[in-house]
Amino acid sequence: MNGIIGKKIGMTSIFNEAGKNIACTVVEAGPCVVTQIKTEETDGYSALQLGYGTKKEKNTSNALIGHFEKATTTPKRKIVEFRDFDVDGLLSEEGQETKEIALGSEITVDDVFAEGDVVSVYGTTKGKGFQGVVKRHNFRGVNDATHGQHNRQRAPGSIGAASYPARVFKGMRMAGRMGGTRIKIRNLEVLKIFPEKNLVLIKGAIPGHKGAMVVIEK
Repeated sequence: MNGIIGKKIGMTSIFNEAGKNIACTVVEAGPCVVTQIKTEETDGYSALQLGYGTKKEKNTSNALIGHFEKATTTPKRKIVEFRDFDVDGLLSEEGQETKEIALGSEITVDDVFAEGDVVSVYGTTKGKGFQGVVKRHNFRGVNDATHGQHNRQRAPGSIGAASYPARVFKGMRMAGRMGGTRIKIRNLEVLKIFPEKNLVLIKGAIPGHKGAMVVIEK
């Protein structure tokens, strides 16, 4: 599965050929450095490990520093492994022959994606903190504030039965921590690519705050 690591810049909108305004997300995708090449002979499966972003050497373990030195690159902020990476699907700048992949080589957004591709994006959603059932689970509450219902507008209501089963079932929708989970959004369209700026416009919204790391794959 081919993919690339990127950083969410924000959202904007563009007009298509029919004049319709389409909301899209701007992602700075790559360039990513090949930090490890796994093969069936050495690792039991084939994969390509990519690194993105910069990280201070003082905040990097000695093991990872040696790992990055093998790829003749600086410490990277995020490392992602793409299994069964289709190297034959990468084109060189001339667009005629397969791009050579080796340790330390760079992969850019136009090497992996083209306009019109359908991709999946996964990342970590925005953390919302501790929230009640109205915000967390879309509970409506009691709309009628009369007849003694003075403080039931945002209350969760009953959470259990009587003496049997004498417990609250697992999965009961209640207040708690919201957001900060890893999710994947599928079937998103690549609207436009700016290879000189390493930018890609993806139709719709993707998880994460501005500046969050995301992974785009197809």
